[in-house]
Amino acid sequence: MMRDSQIMAQTKDENLGYMSDMALELAQMAEDSGLATLAYLFRMAALEASTANSELNEPDDLPRRVTSH
Repeated sequence: MMRDSQIMAQTKDENLGYMSDMALELAQMAEDSGLATLAYLFRMAALEASTANSELNEPDDLPRRVTSH
């Protein structure tokens, strides 16, 4: 049985994948309509979602920041 945190991580992963796919589809539609700037923005949104998706799957190699409080 999966833990709640694993289920939440899987759901988040699926949501980010869906967002990336939808952003790419919207980018293609915008490009087909001659809206290059909008297409660019959707492509950047897709990249952001796919980057966040891959960061969830990688171990945390970066040291944690130390705060003064």
